Amino acid sequence: MSDVVTEAVAALNAKMNGQGFDGNAKFIIEDEGAIIIDENGARAGDDDADVSLTASTETFKAILDGELNPTTAFMTGKLSVDGDMAQAMKLSGVLS
Repeated sequence: MSDVVTEAVAALNAKMNGQGFDGNAKFIIEDEGAIIIDENGARAGDDDADVSLTASTETFKAILDGELNPTTAFMTGKLSVDGDMAQAMKLSGVLS
């Protein structure tokens, strides 16, 4: 597992403040790995999910740091979404 994925898992779990996510989603960080978010929080993994969000390391870090809104990233083509768009929108609230 890459350092980027390890740091992202820790940051996501901190943002969720011990709460899980109602559903399941996968973040794919290009050239680094994948993260699953579900009722247990965030963890490294590449399981099947209702929605997959793919972004570069730079874009993903900017979203986690609050420098880039996930919706803006999607609208500008920096974040791609595959699957259940409703789950992606719910996840946006976790990231903000």
